[in-house]
Amino acid sequence: MNVPTAQQIIVMGASAGGVNAILELASVLPRDFPAPVLFVQHIGAHPSELWKLVSARGPNKAVTAADGDLPRPGMIHIAPPDHHMLLEENVIRLSRGPKEHHARPAIDPLFRSAALQYGPRVIGVVLTGMLDDGSAGLRAIKRCGGTAVVQDPADAFAPSMPQSALACVAADHVVPLAALGPLLYELASRPAPALPVPFDPPATLQQEHAVTLGQHPVENLRAISQPSIFSCPDCSGVLSELNDRHPVRFLCHTGHAFSLRSLAHAQEQVTDAAVWSSLRALQEKEMLLRRLAQVHGPQLQQHGRAALREADELASICAMLRKLIEKTPDPGDFNASA
Repeated sequence: MNVPTAQQIIVMGASAGGVNAILELASVLPRDFPAPVLFVQHIGAHPSELWKLVSARGPNKAVTAADGDLPRPGMIHIAPPDHHMLLEENVIRLSRGPKEHHARPAIDPLFRSAALQYGPRVIGVVLTGMLDDGSAGLRAIKRCGGTAVVQDPADAFAPSMPQSALACVAADHVVPLAALGPLLYELASRPAPALPVPFDPPATLQQEHAVTLGQHPVENLRAISQPSIFSCPDCSGVLSELNDRHPVRFLCHTGHAFSLRSLAHAQEQVTDAAVWSSLRALQEKEMLLRRLAQVHGPQLQQHGRAALREADELASICAMLRKLIEKTPDPGDFNASA
């Protein structure tokens, strides 16, 4: 494990409400902020010019991270669309590796890689958002001696992510957004904590990170997990349940990762698509049967009547199935209530 530079580093992540949060934070961070800030916002593959908005809001420059960038004090590095942002060999690495929590960029990969590289010199920050991306990553930071900061859920636009983080991690600081800037400045201005010699992070974290990077995935996954009965919503492979159950998480050998909550949300979306596809197939069969009855005409009345009877039965089934689908909770309802 390479020894990181002597400076501290701040990693933070957000989902719903995160754009407003980072803009507000950027406006209060003082010029020449003493540590690099790496920020992940759930934006998927959509084009983004968030860096322009952040740069315009405060005195510290913001950039869309590029592969090979050196994290610099006073700079806000923002994960680009559809890429995980990682730390490796003291530089930023970008990856289109497997999604985590059905997201890319995701927060956990950044937090986990920062913990493995910087240990006690990492300050991890979980901001507003849905579900629980960031919880496992923040726990990794704590396990490696870093500092855990969580936005007060009562102050968050979407309290789920902060609540989940607090359920998994004994946070060092829980503050409203208005107090976060001064707190981060105070923490970043302190002398960087000494690194253990040698710096040897928990083996389970290193093995989990190796799986997500595609390094001996089967062997490493076997060492840290047990096979589950669930399949991966992203690749249909078998999911394994990690032995570390704080929080309960699942990983497939290709590297797709889910918490129990994000897996439930992803499966809800898969189920929603599947039942609508089933309804479409049944409706198409009904229409084909009616067309067959029409084509048979008076010469094949028996076959035509049979086709019409089956079509009528399918119409009844389709009506009942549609009512059941419309009563099924929407995936967004689960997300909002989580």
